[in-house]
Amino acid sequence: MNVITTAIDPKSVKHPCFNKESSGSCGRVHLPVAPKCNIQCNYCNRKYDCVNESRPGVTSAILKPFQALEYVKQVLEKEPRITVVGIAGPGDPMANPAQTLETMRLIRESYPHMLFCLSSNGLAMPEYVDDLAALGVTHATVTMNTVDPAIGAKIYSWVRDGNVVYQGQAAAELLLSRQLTAIAALKAKGLAVKVNTIMIPGVNTVNDYAPLKAVAEKAHELGVDLMNLMPMHPTAGTPFGDLAEPAKEAVTAVRGQIGHLVPQMTHCRRCRADAVGLLCNDRSGELGGVLASCGKLPPQGQDDRPHIAVATREGMLINQHLGEAKRFQIWGRAGDGTFRLVEERQAPTAGCGPNRWEDLAKVLFDCRAVLVGAIGEAPRKILTERGVLPAACSGFIEDALRLAYGESGVGGLEQLRSKQGGLSKPCCGTGDGC
Repeated sequence: MNVITTAIDPKSVKHPCFNKESSGSCGRVHLPVAPKCNIQCNYCNRKYDCVNESRPGVTSAILKPFQALEYVKQVLEKEPRITVVGIAGPGDPMANPAQTLETMRLIRESYPHMLFCLSSNGLAMPEYVDDLAALGVTHATVTMNTVDPAIGAKIYSWVRDGNVVYQGQAAAELLLSRQLTAIAALKAKGLAVKVNTIMIPGVNTVNDYAPLKAVAEKAHELGVDLMNLMPMHPTAGTPFGDLAEPAKEAVTAVRGQIGHLVPQMTHCRRCRADAVGLLCNDRSGELGGVLASCGKLPPQGQDDRPHIAVATREGMLINQHLGEAKRFQIWGRAGDGTFRLVEERQAPTAGCGPNRWEDLAKVLFDCRAVLVGAIGEAPRKILTERGVLPAACSGFIEDALRLAYGESGVGGLEQLRSKQGGLSKPCCGTGDGC
């Protein structure tokens, strides 16, 4: 078997996936903070709330970022051998960028010595590579099952990019393009990159495993550090549910054929999205109660909502009605006492009435306030009940942020809210008092 043997990158010494020798002494904890996914694989059923299955994409609870921080704290008390904090779903981390990035920020501030990694299908990753590097992410995994769009069309039912859904070969071409861009960008930022490839009988295993070899060749070309060839886990209720799981001998044989191109991972445990402990001694079942209890923690104050949302047309002034806003700027404090634009988030595009504002509250889950040009009584009430305090105001964004964060010493958010005035009629034509 021709397999590459290279010295372990210093930053990977304590990562049990990237360094097999440390898998018995260094552990990992996966934080299930990312429930949504932006693609549909034909081997995945998206039913992740299962306590009995051990496979990727499964968890027994979903955590908010502040809950994830508390969970890490409690896990480290019980398992001090944890050296890696990761996010691997149960959906895709970059399909949930707000939750993923905020979780990373909180963990990095409290545990700067930890290695941090995430696993993604790569579709939305290129947009966030700079953010990941800035947050100190050290390792990333991209699942790339083929470099042939014709084969990808058989693997993926659909791919959603923003509000556009692609199917067939167009979906596979878009996904592959983003995967290759993401891997190249991650390597350029100095991250260690692993490629996960699912071995699917009769789909990417034809012609003497040529499609799998092609993935390895592309990974070699991009400078990928490690490749994890994984046998597909047949999941009931999926298009591939009736396929047989590849035999261990077949997987080993393919690794032998491609090991000269990329180092092969041979100790994968197909971890759950809430895996915790050593690879050889997973404690997700034992610590499931801790996960569940942390998932029920209520917000303890505004520190759990560090951001402020702003409705703006041009990015300088607060000048949009709530119902007119298609996107919201999300602002936070910077380390030097100024403010930083964290990201932009799309407003809910479907529905009307109370459901619309419930959905908006979920989009702004980590925002203590939303600053708008005007707002109706119905959304004001719903957002306030959900912990997002609305303030109808005008003027420059940074001036309003100083007030909203209480830095002017003259009443903060309450001063902004005292200027609010309800609308006499709906501002967006939906009739729901936006």
